[in-house]
Formats: sequence, structure tokens, C-alpha cells
Amino acid sequence: MAVERENSEVNDSPSVPLSYVEVNCTSSNKIRRFSIGTESGFAVNLINRKLDNGLPLALYIESVKDGEEAVNFGPNSLLTCYGDGWKLQTVTETEGRTRAPESIRRTTKHESSPLGLDELQSTKGLLPSVMGVGYIAKVVFAFVLLFVFGAVFTLALENLPKFLIFINSSM
Repeated sequence: MAVERENSEVNDSPSVPLSYVEVNCTSSNKIRRFSIGTESGFAVNLINRKLDNGLPLALYIESVKDGEEAVNFGPNSLLTCYGDGWKLQTVTETEGRTRAPESIRRTTKHESSPLGLDELQSTKGLLPSVMGVGYIAKVVFAFVLLFVFGAVFTLALENLPKFLIFINSSM
């Protein structure tokens, strides 16, 4: 629910406006308050951090009003209230899928942050199967073959002049 509040509700002095916007988190049905001018990406990040496990994460924030087309806020957009009847709310992945038909949805979700601790712990189970004794033995064997081929070609090139002289003298 995006409601711009002024200090006149709390204090009868209308000269000092206390402005903020309220964003309804559709996952948890909780209302989060942000100051006017907060970037949408920061608000989404903060809302997602406060969600309980298992709830769908917010993708972006939109302003909705009955009978009007929704206004979507990009990650660098500043949160503002558009007036009476307009409400700010988050859009989750599940809501986004039910709203847009398959033919219209063209974007994919991209992960822009580096691996966190959760992702590293989930990949920890893969490392022993890839970095086993057999893998290390194959790497060492490849290096040995590399040096053997290098030695063979070095000896061949060092002895090539002697071999050419031998061939010319025997003819």
C-alpha cells in the first residue's frame, strides 16, 4: 500500500512534511516503509532479506490502481506515490508468471551477484568427485608426457645437422 503520509496526521503543523511510502510485500503480506526517493532496487533487496525461508522473492516493485495499468519501477527508479488509490507492491516470480502469457515473456532471470556462502556450500559436494586421485594422476601424467615429447623433439633437432651430414656423405 503506497500511501504518502504527512506530519499533519501526527502533528497539526503542516509546514514540516514527514513523507514516506509504504510497499506491500505480496509474499509476506507485510507493509514496509521507505523514505521518498529510495531506489527500488535497494527496497527490493531489503524486502528479500527480511523474508522467511520458503517465501517467493520479490523481483521488482510496481504501483497499481484499480482500472489503471500498473507502473513498474526499475532497479534505479526512485519510489514515489502517484496519489489516491495507487498502491506500491512487490511482484514475485510466481505472480509474474501468472500475469504474462508465455508468448509475451521474453526475459530470463540473471544472477548478478557473485556466489554467496550458500552457493559455495552447495557446490562443495561436487569437488571430491571432480578432484579425486584419478584426476590428479591424469594431470601429472599429462605433464610427464609433455616433458617426454619436448625431450624427444629437442634431441631430434640437436642431432638433425649430424643426420643430414651423414646422409650427404653416404651418397
